[in-house]
Amino acid sequence: MFVRKLLIWYKKAARSLPWRETRNPYAILVSEFMLQQTQVSRVLEYYPRFMARFPTIAALARARPKAVMEQWDGLGYYARARNLHALARVVTKTHDGTLSDNPEELQELPGVGRYTAGAVACFAYEKAVPAVDTNVKRVLSRAFEPDDVWELAEKVTPRDGKRAWRFNQALMELGALVCTARKPRCEICPVNGDCKLFKRLARPASRSRNRPTARPR
Repeated sequence: MFVRKLLIWYKKAARSLPWRETRNPYAILVSEFMLQQTQVSRVLEYYPRFMARFPTIAALARARPKAVMEQWDGLGYYARARNLHALARVVTKTHDGTLSDNPEELQELPGVGRYTAGAVACFAYEKAVPAVDTNVKRVLSRAFEPDDVWELAEKVTPRDGKRAWRFNQALMELGALVCTARKPRCEICPVNGDCKLFKRLARPASRSRNRPTARPR
């Protein structure tokens, strides 16, 4: 039920984002590097310019470090740009310019952690693998209160690749728009009926409403 409700909501609520309109592994990789610790609105300013300047992984690999940093200037966390540039050179030199679809192999590249590897494998190649970023971790932690979020994500991610793509995107979207860190909008959450935290928080209020009113004497 959780997966089905979430996918129905995502179909109606999903934002149109350029990296969701492509399955190009390089384009998705760039977006994932930019989105680390940076708001979507900010990335939307930089992403088109960066992709226009370096449209392929080979173009990025050929670029001078100064040129890469100039395109990244203002986005912050500059180690991301350096790692992305280094990654492009490694992939071009040793992998024929092709990003792997295997999360474990992707994690061997500069700047690629478990989440980014899963995101590239799922969003570019439609592999049925989890992609647990901060938003996803928050949603799954609140809804299911698991001991291990990644282990849970492995279990709930659909086995069909296209469905897994939508599911992972939907989890991120829910965390970004509804199940936010500071002021979650639990009352409009499409999966609040399956959320352990919501049920626990709502229980005292329910008891209070159902308590008999004292009659005047």
